[in-house]
Amino acid sequence: MGLDRQLRPATQSDVAREVGVSRTLVSFAFRDAPGVSGETKQAIFDAAKRLGYRPNAAAADLARKHRSAVGLYLMDIHNEVYADILSGVRMALPQARNRLILSVSQSIDGVDPGAVESLIEARVGIIIAATLLDPDERVQELAQIVPIVSVARPVPGVDSVYSDDDAGARAATEHLLGLGHTRIAHLAGPDYHGHTVRRKSYEKTMRDAGLVPWTVPADDFTQAAGQRAAVEILGSADRPTAVFAHNDQFAMAAREAAYARGLAVPGDLSLVGYDNSRTGRLHGIDLTSVDLHAMELGSVAGAVAMDRLNNPEAPVADERLTPELVIRNSTAAPRR
Repeated sequence: MGLDRQLRPATQSDVAREVGVSRTLVSFAFRDAPGVSGETKQAIFDAAKRLGYRPNAAAADLARKHRSAVGLYLMDIHNEVYADILSGVRMALPQARNRLILSVSQSIDGVDPGAVESLIEARVGIIIAATLLDPDERVQELAQIVPIVSVARPVPGVDSVYSDDDAGARAATEHLLGLGHTRIAHLAGPDYHGHTVRRKSYEKTMRDAGLVPWTVPADDFTQAAGQRAAVEILGSADRPTAVFAHNDQFAMAAREAAYARGLAVPGDLSLVGYDNSRTGRLHGIDLTSVDLHAMELGSVAGAVAMDRLNNPEAPVADERLTPELVIRNSTAAPRR
């Protein structure tokens, strides 16, 4: 083996010389094109393994005039729910034939157009987006450039995989009402298009019970913003006896704010989160939370993405999952 060969990656030409066939035949073998016998294909693959040759998937896409890469946009890598969505997506993608390119929002408020645009520039075949905060019209516009699967939020005219947030928030609020709470606050997320369903469901459930909703939105989706909003809620003269948080991250922020004020959970303050994160399930935290089945959201989104790549003219997918309230030890009847 020459020195130049040791210093550069193996190519299809190197594999062809090793086997004694044409480079075109090597290309056909890796593209699974007809015209290559099983014996020759195996010899090519064996030689490629010996030489350390790795096929260039992007170049293969260009040759086939087909984009096989899948882009995955995650709004917040610090929130466990997105790690679960990533795991679900990876389970749904056949590793041998599809590349997964990850892009994460760099903005604390989750609005980062550049993160999605970078996937478009990478020439992916489809984008799985969890979670876009743009208006519907903007998402629909992006989907005209590259097909999009919207995760955790339905967008008209765009493949969507989401959990029924209306049902989930209603179950959380009714649980607290059923325990006897009447002063229930909602620690809400920022007011972005398509992301106010939990808030509206909580408020309607409170009004239906003859009670006044008490909504305090956070400035952004960080835990620090959640804690600032929680301090505001718990610092009020007539503080609530229960808080329903937009997600588990905010519920944990409320928990910290409560302990800082000497309040016991659930003795002085009942807490309900949303996501059913691994942290919330830990012994000693035992957070009552709405399970939106994040890993299933990811796996269904991955399957929808594969269907769209294989059948671009298929009807728009609308996959709605049913969430489940998981009751643990962070909620109890209010003290009289």
